[in-house]
Amino acid sequence: MNDKSSPRKFSRRKFVQGVSTTIIGSYVLTPGVSKISEKLEAETKEIASGKKPLNLIVNKVRYELMISPETTLAEVLRNELKLTGTKLICNHGECGGCTVLLNGEAIYSCQMLALDAGEKEVTTIEGLLTGEELHPIQKAFVEHDGLQCGYCTPGQIIAAQAILLKNSQPSKEEILTGMSGNLCRCAAYPNILKSVLAAAGYLTEGTNR
Repeated sequence: MNDKSSPRKFSRRKFVQGVSTTIIGSYVLTPGVSKISEKLEAETKEIASGKKPLNLIVNKVRYELMISPETTLAEVLRNELKLTGTKLICNHGECGGCTVLLNGEAIYSCQMLALDAGEKEVTTIEGLLTGEELHPIQKAFVEHDGLQCGYCTPGQIIAAQAILLKNSQPSKEEILTGMSGNLCRCAAYPNILKSVLAAAGYLTEGTNR
């Protein structure tokens, strides 16, 4: 006797096939949902690892990163953003090789936590370029031999830029004082001074044109 009220029987194979079809169909219909889930899963893993979100503005470009709280700004610039013009020399805030601008002020990026730079304007040596054209300060350093090995030069140039942003016509004493935290192991100080004075002249000429 055929009892229509009795439950319909499914084999294990049919059950697995049905579930697989449902999953595949859902993925085909909503591929975006799968990508979002993967992104959320990755972010969850990063948060679980102790990393924090960071919105960083460098050379007028905004970056969204996940970093460890102890990561310095210099490490983010060099290792995450590949802006290797910022040099890590002493890594103790004593030489100035890692100098960058933070809202127009010269700072040692090795001594600042990257999270503290969030939503602030960071300018590195790469940010002074206009396309492939050198900034007047960069040109002055080349023309007046303000470098020898060149390793400290990015920090020197950024420190000079910080001075000239405040005063387009600084005196020798103001330049020496403002750049006293930037060391040059090649002792190119006389030509560095000449370079900054020349850059001030170039900038003034450009303003008066």
